[in-house]
Amino acid sequence: MIEKLSIALTSEQVAALRKAVDSGEYATTSEIVREAVRDWQIKRQQREHDIGRLRKMWDEGKASGPAKPLDLAKARGTARQRLEKAMKASKKSRVHAR
Repeated sequence: MIEKLSIALTSEQVAALRKAVDSGEYATTSEIVREAVRDWQIKRQQREHDIGRLRKMWDEGKASGPAKPLDLAKARGTARQRLEKAMKASKKSRVHAR
């Protein structure tokens, strides 16, 4: 079922809609608005999913116990080692691919 709805847009938005219709990109301005609403719905669902994931991660973090001190120098060193290892592996795979 289709319902009519009145919306207020700026003159720039209306001009952009009409330009898309006049160029043949869309058949009607309603088609553009329906596509925009579908995109908004998908974006909203993704946002809700992301918020759910963040809440779950937050709960898991809280349940894991109190925070422990972080040795930043050690963490940087470990990260550098992992990066160097990955870069060496990447170079080897490129050499063997030739």
